[in-house]
Amino acid sequence: VLTHDLFYFWIFGAFLMKNNQIKKSNRYVNDLRRIGYSGAQVTNVRSGFLPISISLIFIVCAGIFGNMSLSVTSEEIIILISAAAIGGYMALNIGANDVANNMGPAVGGKVLTIFSAIIIAAVFESAGALLAGGDVVKTVAKGIVSPGQEISPENFRYMMMSALLSAALWINLATYLNAPVSTTHSIVGGVMGAGIAGGGFGLVNWATMSKIAASWVISPVFGGLVAASLLLLIQVKIINTQDRKSAALKWVPFLIGLMAAAFIAYMSIKGLKKIWKADLIEIYIYSIAGFLIAWRVSIPLVKKQSTNLSEKKQDIYKLFNIPLILGVSLLCFAHGANDVANAVGPLAAIVSSFGQGTSDSSDISIPFWVMFIGAAGIALGLMLFGPKLITTVGQKITRLNAPRAYCVALASAITVLIATAFGLPVSSTHIAIGAIFGVGFLRETMENPNKRRLRPGHKLNHTADEAFKGLNIRLRRKLVRRRFVFSIASAWIVTVPSAAIISGLLFYASQHLISMD
Repeated sequence: VLTHDLFYFWIFGAFLMKNNQIKKSNRYVNDLRRIGYSGAQVTNVRSGFLPISISLIFIVCAGIFGNMSLSVTSEEIIILISAAAIGGYMALNIGANDVANNMGPAVGGKVLTIFSAIIIAAVFESAGALLAGGDVVKTVAKGIVSPGQEISPENFRYMMMSALLSAALWINLATYLNAPVSTTHSIVGGVMGAGIAGGGFGLVNWATMSKIAASWVISPVFGGLVAASLLLLIQVKIINTQDRKSAALKWVPFLIGLMAAAFIAYMSIKGLKKIWKADLIEIYIYSIAGFLIAWRVSIPLVKKQSTNLSEKKQDIYKLFNIPLILGVSLLCFAHGANDVANAVGPLAAIVSSFGQGTSDSSDISIPFWVMFIGAAGIALGLMLFGPKLITTVGQKITRLNAPRAYCVALASAITVLIATAFGLPVSSTHIAIGAIFGVGFLRETMENPNKRRLRPGHKLNHTADEAFKGLNIRLRRKLVRRRFVFSIASAWIVTVPSAAIISGLLFYASQHLISMD
C-alpha cells in the first residue's frame, strides 16, 4: 500500500512540475506574441506614416512652387500659395482613386503586377497630362458656372479654392472607403456649390448639370453592355470552341485590329486634342487604316506566339496579354490628358485672374508649372495610395482574367466613341466600373443557365435524397459581389451634392474669415 501511494504521489508531483513548466513556457510564448504584435503595429504605423509624410512634403513644395512663379502683392501671395497647395492635394487624390479604373483590370487579370502597373500608369499619366492636357484644363471653369461682372476677382478665387478643396476632401474620403468615384463629378459638384454660395442658383449652368446627372446611368450601362458583348464574342468564337487554338489564330488578330481602330479614334477625340485636332473624315480614315495594319501585322505575331501553346484556356488567355497592356497604357495617357483638368483647372483659373485681374474664365492661360503640379501629383498619388483601390477594382468586384480585362479596356474606349457620336456625357470612371460589372453579370448568365435551380446561400441537407438532388446544382455563389454594386452606386449618386455642400460651406467660411479681418 505504501509503495502504491508513493507511486501515485510521485506521478502527482511530476504532473505539478510539468504543469508549472507548461505555464512558464506559455507565459514566454505570450510574451513573445506581445512583442511580435507590438513590432507589427510599429511597422504598420511606419508604413502608413511614410506615404502621408511624402504627400505633405509634395503639397508644401507645390505651394512654394506657386509662390515663386508669379509676382503678386503680399496680400495675394497667401491665396496663390494655398491654391497651389490645394491643387497638389487634389492631384494626389486623383492618382489614388481614379487611375485604378484603368490599371485594376490588368492587375486583376494577373497580366501585370501592382508594381509594374503603377510604373506604366505613372509614365503614361504624366505624359498625357504634360503633352496633351492643356485644352481640357480650360473647360473646367467655363461650363459649370458663368461668372459675370458682379463677381469680383477675389471672390472668384475663393470660389475656385473652395471647389478644389471640397473635391479633394470628398475623393480622399471615397478612397479611404474603397469607393471608386468620378473625379470629374467631384470637381463639378465643388464648382457648382461654390458658385451657388457666391452668386446664387442663377450662376449655375443647369443644362450642363442635367447632362452630368444623366451620365450616372448612361456611362455604366453603356460600358457594361459593350464589355459584355465583347466577352460574349470571345467566349462563343474562341473559348467555347473545340479547336481553341485555330479559332484564336483567326479571331485574336481581328480583335487587335478592332482595338487599334478604337484607340486611334479615342486618342484623336480625347487624348490628343491639344497637339492634333483631326476632323471626322480624318478620324475615319486613320481608324480604318489602323485596323487593317494592326490586323495584318498581328497575324504572324499571334501565330508565332501560339506555337508553344496548348488548347487549354489558360494558354489561350496569354494571347490577350500584350494587347491588354497596350490598351491600358493608352487609356492612362488619355486619362492624364483629360483628368489633369480636375486637379489644376480651378488653379489655372486662379492664376489667370492674378495676371488679368478678371474672373472671365474664357481667357484662361495655363503656365507650365500648373500642368507640372497636376502631372506630378497624379503620378505620386498613384504610387503612394493607388494599390488599395487597384486591388478593389481588379479583384474584389468579380474575378478577372486576361480576356475579361481586355474587354473592359476596349469597352472604355468604344463607349466614349459611341457616346461622343450621340452627344451623350459619360464618365470614364463609371464606364470602367460598369464594364467590370457587365463582364461579371455575363459570367453569371453563361455559367448559370437555369437560374430557377439556383438556391441562395448554403444549407445542410436533412436527408440523403435531398443531398443527391443538390448534385445537379452547379453554382450556388454569385459571381459579382452585390455589396459593391450598391456601395459604388451610392457613392456615385452622392458625389455631386456632397462636393457641392462641402464647397459651399468652405466658401461661406472663407467669407466669414474675410469679414472678421
